[in-house]
Amino acid sequence: MPRTVQRRGGDGGAARVDPADHARAGAGRLDGGRGCGDMSTRGIAAVAAEQPERPALLCDGAAMSYGELDTAINRAANALHAAGVGPGDRVAVRLQNGPEIFVAWNAAARLGALVVPVSTRLVAPEVAHIVGDSGAVACIHDDSDLMSAALREGGGVRALLHRDDPALHDQPPTPPNEEFLGAWAMLMSYTSGTTGRPKGVRRPPPPPARVAPPAPVAEFWGFTDRDVHLLCGPAYHTGPGAYAEMHLVEGGTVVIMRRFDATECLRLIEEHRVTTAHMVPANFVYILEAGWRERDLSSVRRILHAAAPCPVPVKRRILEVFPPGSVWEYYGASEGIGSVISPEEWLQHPGSVGRAFPGVELRILGEDGAELPPGEVGTIYIAPPSGHGFEYHNNEPDTRAAWRDAMFTVGDLGWLDEDGYLFIADRRDDLIIRGGVNIYPAEVERELAEEADVLDAAVIGLPDPVLGQSVHAVVQLRPGAPRDGEALRARLGERLAGFKLPRTFDFVEQLPREPTGKVNKRRLRAAALVGRR
Repeated sequence: MPRTVQRRGGDGGAARVDPADHARAGAGRLDGGRGCGDMSTRGIAAVAAEQPERPALLCDGAAMSYGELDTAINRAANALHAAGVGPGDRVAVRLQNGPEIFVAWNAAARLGALVVPVSTRLVAPEVAHIVGDSGAVACIHDDSDLMSAALREGGGVRALLHRDDPALHDQPPTPPNEEFLGAWAMLMSYTSGTTGRPKGVRRPPPPPARVAPPAPVAEFWGFTDRDVHLLCGPAYHTGPGAYAEMHLVEGGTVVIMRRFDATECLRLIEEHRVTTAHMVPANFVYILEAGWRERDLSSVRRILHAAAPCPVPVKRRILEVFPPGSVWEYYGASEGIGSVISPEEWLQHPGSVGRAFPGVELRILGEDGAELPPGEVGTIYIAPPSGHGFEYHNNEPDTRAAWRDAMFTVGDLGWLDEDGYLFIADRRDDLIIRGGVNIYPAEVERELAEEADVLDAAVIGLPDPVLGQSVHAVVQLRPGAPRDGEALRARLGERLAGFKLPRTFDFVEQLPREPTGKVNKRRLRAAALVGRR
């Protein structure tokens, strides 16, 4: 039976998924099967052809069917095609959470182009770097002032399209061609390296596909057409966006949150009988403080979480919120997935991020490259399945540094226990993770060095009970300069996104340095923690 969309009231009120049609899909299957779904059709275009009224996206009380989504994708693809976008090109997408982001992603895919997600929290110089470095030939966005400032030089962008641009909506409703009709949206996400300068994780563009290719990750999790997925994180981040896209390929429904709010999250789960969601530990902290006991969350069968270490007490409590067996954790990065752990396994190995994901091999190597025995901390290396490698775009040195034979590392440290369960010792030496978002100290330090009153500076992460870490700057000023952290933060805010700005400052006479000239950040952290007791 096709899914239906019901609306309450005569004024086009809140749309919802029909609960009778979205009954819980069961526990899912982890053996490569398609679980309990009742459709063999996969891919947005194919689902739209077979069941055009089936709900694809729900956002702000309005529903978009697969037929409407497919038509919108085709119109946008024709607009990009008219601008000269073709196979292998890059299309930058700077959009807030909403149906438009999936239209833009899949429009690029229908031309065989790669999608370059751009964070909506970045300021103009940061956006300019990503768009320019990626070689994007087109950009779909929702902020004309910011994009005009970011692309003042023009670069190689041939089409700068606002989401409301008539050019995206007035094109023919049929695809420009059918060569990529079933192609996935392939992302070239930007992460940062040792310099803190964002770099693109480049993989091959989507190959021609008239029908949707197999999706091993979706099959592993047991995602089916009967799932209702809640997008509660920014889609421009790899995890939230990619998992929502997987559900669309499988024919499921995605409920979109513009931004996360714990009370609203719980309400949406109950109202739409949500079955799956992708979260970060910070979401858990807020959910635990909301009225979760008052909500019916029995529809949930998979809550996946990653992106930041989850404190053991928080994990134990969140296991009580959602149905038994539903909260799964995995470890990975934009570069690839490494491990996975079920809730039952986690209770036996609290604090672990699991064993190697199927088809993946985990190794812990010492500084000399030798494999370390269980219990010893070293660098985590991941050997992905054949054909799942990557390169850092325009960055051969970092690509070489990441790979050792057929294994890669993102610099994280950890150890394996006797049973092969992975434990994270440190999320890279200096990386700050705030609410699941990576903040690179070198980038903030570089901007501090641009300040006329600053002689020297270092940026570290300090514990935050809700968001994991907060940004703390230790600054050596020129003699006579005012110790005004608020003014310094305001000036930095003109060049850096708000989430990267230091929350607190310490002003010192001189930074402690090693004989090599490197700042001794361990001493800085210890001093900062003592000062805040």
